[in-house]
Amino acid sequence: MGQTKINLADKFSLFNEHWTPKIIGEMNGQYVKVGKGQGELIWHTHEDEDEFFLVLHGTLSIHIGDDIIHLSPGECFIVPRGVPHKTSAQSETHFLLVEPKATQHTGQIQSDQTVDVEDQVWI
Repeated sequence: MGQTKINLADKFSLFNEHWTPKIIGEMNGQYVKVGKGQGELIWHTHEDEDEFFLVLHGTLSIHIGDDIIHLSPGECFIVPRGVPHKTSAQSETHFLLVEPKATQHTGQIQSDQTVDVEDQVWI
């Protein structure tokens, strides 16, 4: 991949699926991904990987135990490895993710919402 700037608005215009991250870059063994969310993603855990969320549009809620962290545009949060969590959004929310390339979408949990890493296509 050459030195090319990435326009996030253009990337978000390329897909409509919720909770289906798309890869937009790679650095230091990490994928940079964009995602859209609405409704809820299932509870899951990433045993060996931290997960970074940065909200660009809307409000993302990250549920950790009985706590809920609400992120507005410009706010970010790192879910520590080994911590059960789920994400939710009342209305369509756009976010950026940074996570190790080996991170499984819903950890060890498989459901109809799970998207395999090989299906999180480059856009």
